[in-house]
Amino acid sequence: MSRTNFDQLLQAGCHFGHLRRKWNPAMAPYIFMERNGIHIIDLHKTVAMTDQAAEELKKIAKSGKKILFVATKKQAKDIVAEKAASVNMPYVNERWAGGMLTNFPTIRKAIKKMTNIDKLMADGTFSNLSKRELLQISRQRAKLEKNLGSIADLTRLPSALFVVDVLKEHIAIAEAHRLGIPVFAMCDTNSDPNKVDFPIPANDDAKDSVEAILSACCAAIAEGLEERKAEKADEKAAAEQSDEAAEGKKRAPRRARNAEETAE
Repeated sequence: MSRTNFDQLLQAGCHFGHLRRKWNPAMAPYIFMERNGIHIIDLHKTVAMTDQAAEELKKIAKSGKKILFVATKKQAKDIVAEKAASVNMPYVNERWAGGMLTNFPTIRKAIKKMTNIDKLMADGTFSNLSKRELLQISRQRAKLEKNLGSIADLTRLPSALFVVDVLKEHIAIAEAHRLGIPVFAMCDTNSDPNKVDFPIPANDDAKDSVEAILSACCAAIAEGLEERKAEKADEKAAAEQSDEAAEGKKRAPRRARNAEETAE
């Protein structure tokens, strides 16, 4: 069963592309027609490719790996933050810091610095500082939080990237390719789908369109997380049963000896 359907995507405006003069010829296989100078995306292909991407995302989540969501454009940033947080995945919705992936150890140091500031503020170490110094530290902390707070729990490189706008987030995509990290992306008619591993042809400018695609993908991720949780619970139960069985085997000879002694 598909995670979305033609009517849902149509209602969300996923089919609206850009003006013909702005199109990327590589998107030709995903364009249904041209209307009033605007390209119309083939939503049947959008449904199929959303399902394909969702299944891959589900597998990644089920394996316990992280997916980094990236959307710094105004109309998508809030939606991405909400959807990514709902499945406990990291996201970047402010500025993409160059080297966030290729220079990940430095990014981790900056996150650690933010954590250390919090600890020092909590234990009163900064209580003797002047107001000016406290203000500088607070501003530094706020800047770090704004740019890196949403990836504070990302202790290692993500296993995949989900990008909303291929053109705007080209630096993030380039870094992911350099490290061999697969990229999932919404591709509008002005994008190059060949630059990503799992393109989803859809309008990447309308809020409803972004929300429709992200809802389907995040629902799949949530399923993967639930299945992982259930498998872990089953493994734990099986291990406990195995321990109990082993203990029972150890006790059996003791019971036999006790019975013999009682008979004598």
